[in-house]
Amino acid sequence: MLLTNSDILKRLEVIGSQGQNVLNIGEAALLLANLDLPKNSFEKYQDEINLIASDLSTASREAKSLPDRITSLSETLYKKHRFQGDVETYDDPQNANLMHVIDRRKGLPVALGILAIHVGRTQGWDIAGLNFPGHFLLRISKSDEYVLIDPFNEARLVVNEDLQKLFRRIHNQNMPQQSDFVQSVSDRDVLVRLQNNIKIRALREGDKERAIKILQSIVLITPTSVEFLAELAMLEASSGHIKSAVERLERFIERNPDISNASSILSLKEQLNRSLN
Repeated sequence: MLLTNSDILKRLEVIGSQGQNVLNIGEAALLLANLDLPKNSFEKYQDEINLIASDLSTASREAKSLPDRITSLSETLYKKHRFQGDVETYDDPQNANLMHVIDRRKGLPVALGILAIHVGRTQGWDIAGLNFPGHFLLRISKSDEYVLIDPFNEARLVVNEDLQKLFRRIHNQNMPQQSDFVQSVSDRDVLVRLQNNIKIRALREGDKERAIKILQSIVLITPTSVEFLAELAMLEASSGHIKSAVERLERFIERNPDISNASSILSLKEQLNRSLN
């Protein structure tokens, strides 16, 4: 049975309401993908990632060390199941939709990273997204050790020299000495990064309605984010949906009366209200 749009939105709202940093990231990413592909069977794709997890369980049975775990992940996700980074059509929006990624067997670093996180955690591994700008990386930890890997390049090990080169190539400058770049981020941040890729491409193409739809999904999974709410409201207003934007801001204020930065939302609401009169 197919999930209705209402079913998907309710499930995402539940995920958004969870306070913890670790979520069922595979399920959440499939739900976000399902919003764009309502005729697709959620269960079919859930079975796909469960199969990958099962195969990883077999491959990693004797994998005790971090290098062994990386090898088993690479062998399973990239060799057996043939996933790869999409180098040729990197900016294709399909690369950020997990259902398309599963169908095409290629995608963006963050989409492939979500698959790796999901299947790795089914083995009890401590694996998370990394706070590295411009290219999504993963951190796998065990006791007091950790290693960094690149999900876009078949889970290749990334050392400090690689980070320096990668940062210089992307940002055309030397990487500042910030330890934050090798710290893990929450699953919520990873999902936002996934959706932001689609939003940015939609805005680049002048498709405001699609960008609004993507921002609506981001607000569902980050229900207390002032930043994304304000961006959504302003984009709605600029597209002629001023009343809808005002009502969205009012609902947020009612639900979050004590949130920090609420004054900026009140100010934006008054600004939009004046444009209605």
